[in-house]
Amino acid sequence: MNTDQLKSFIQVAENLNFARAAEILKITQSAVSRQIHSLEDELGTKLLHRTTRTVTLTPAGISFLEDAKNIMGRLKIAEQKLKRHQSANMQVLTIGCHNEASLDLLCKILNSCRKQMPELYPFLKVIPHRSILNLFYQDELDLLFGFQDDIPIKNDTIYKELFHIPLCCIVPATHPYAARSELAKEELYLENIVVCNSYAIPSSAAELQNQISQHILPESTYMCENLQVLLTLVRAGYGCSVLPQMNFVNSDICSIPLKDSEPLSYGLFFKKSSQSPLLKKIVSLATNTSYN
Repeated sequence: MNTDQLKSFIQVAENLNFARAAEILKITQSAVSRQIHSLEDELGTKLLHRTTRTVTLTPAGISFLEDAKNIMGRLKIAEQKLKRHQSANMQVLTIGCHNEASLDLLCKILNSCRKQMPELYPFLKVIPHRSILNLFYQDELDLLFGFQDDIPIKNDTIYKELFHIPLCCIVPATHPYAARSELAKEELYLENIVVCNSYAIPSSAAELQNQISQHILPESTYMCENLQVLLTLVRAGYGCSVLPQMNFVNSDICSIPLKDSEPLSYGLFFKKSSQSPLLKKIVSLATNTSYN
């Protein structure tokens, strides 16, 4: 199936006239007939009833017309997008992060880049921790965002810190702790806790979750393997948890900084060997932007 076949079919179907379709397409009437015949042969069904005087759509033709128009519409949009990207001199940069929560932090950086680097076209990949590391070390990613302690530094890897993020207790907005400005981890020993066994959680947050759970009864500890599940359980009131501070999409969750906990270093990783001017520009911009 090709676009010439689809164009011929659409024009004949809408005009119910081969001569008119040929005129619109600026080809011969016999060429239109050949395109329709080849399309019907490929689909294995008749799309049109033809007599010497009339042309009508078969039930299959009526059904296929909408699909054909959708296909041509999507192709036209794709072509226009490509032309727009080329004319705008857009430059693609492949950026990786290992969980959806990182997108909240990345949003601040991309906002600055959008204003100062209109040519940047960020292609974002959210992939589980181990898989994204493989892509990064195999040069499938230009830039990787994450927490310093969770990304092994190899010889050719450079880390640039962007900001520190405090560890917080995550509670429902209705919890008594929600009004507090800070908490001691010992205060969580009297609460239920949600523990997440996932690489999506920074290692220091996972360690603190587990430390706290040692002081809590097993029946008051809820285990999960996904960050979104953790947030759902906290929102539903099953317990509190520990995560880096972030602007949660749901206003029914609050984060309260934990006393005496080391803040996490968050930044970007890239290859020393990269010669991309765009990469160097975004690294410079990101590291010189205030994220307060």
